[in-house]
Amino acid sequence: MTTLPLTYSPEVATALKAGGPVVALESTIITHGMPYPQNVETAQMVEADVRAAGATPATIAILNGVLHIGLTDAQLTELAQATDVMKVSRADMPVCIAKGATGATTVAATMIAAHMAGISVFATGGIGGVHRGAQETFDISADLLELGETPVTVVAAGPKAILDIPKTLEVLETHGVPVIAYGQDALPAFWSRESGITAPLRLDDPALIAKSAKTRAAMGLKGGQLVANPIPLADEITRDIIMPYVEQVLAEAEAQGIAAKAVTPFLLQRMFELTEGRSLVANIALVRNNARLAAQIAVAYTL
Repeated sequence: MTTLPLTYSPEVATALKAGGPVVALESTIITHGMPYPQNVETAQMVEADVRAAGATPATIAILNGVLHIGLTDAQLTELAQATDVMKVSRADMPVCIAKGATGATTVAATMIAAHMAGISVFATGGIGGVHRGAQETFDISADLLELGETPVTVVAAGPKAILDIPKTLEVLETHGVPVIAYGQDALPAFWSRESGITAPLRLDDPALIAKSAKTRAAMGLKGGQLVANPIPLADEITRDIIMPYVEQVLAEAEAQGIAAKAVTPFLLQRMFELTEGRSLVANIALVRNNARLAAQIAVAYTL
């Protein structure tokens, strides 16, 4: 599928050679989503969750211009403390590699790398989407277009709460992307189990989610599918509590001229401050929850 050299961790190389289940994991959550040392501790917990569910974790990142499919513990720790790490998506991923830089992969870039490596399932926190005011700014995440192009099943806790969720769903529908709520009718929205919107589709069985992906491939349909997995009930921050903070932070970002890729890191830091750390606890819980479900899907995919 690619002529670009890929570097596999020993664990991932062994799993892929044996045809075993593998789950791709992004790296922007390590470099741009959480402070040190919570970032590396979370990355290690997420990888452990994947292993406990019977699959092999493959954290993806670009280290000194080399695309790595799976990182060692030493590489995870090094990345967690690195500075001047590029946040790479489809547009800048080749540039990062060409100039020998270090880059953390977003949803779109992780999907690309996973597909290049032959990995069909990917776990993340939340996906990007259509930002509010996009009718003026045209600020739409590359994640949505990648879901319409690249055949990877993405498990996320729904669209991020800062987004225009109805417009995000419309773009996904236009690109033929199945949006599947897992275990409930409501579409989750990152920190909250419900967004106030009913999901277009619902499946309650990881095996059916895997079968759906295989069916798309058998039909010759391009693109992946989005599995919206609600945050565990005990860890959620309900919309009535979280949305006033979101509105405040978005207003602060606009006032300070913060836009595009800088919005999410700013949002996460300010939400951490405003919720006195509760948002970070929820963020960690939802990522781990997504990793566990992704591993179950990956296991079913190999059967």
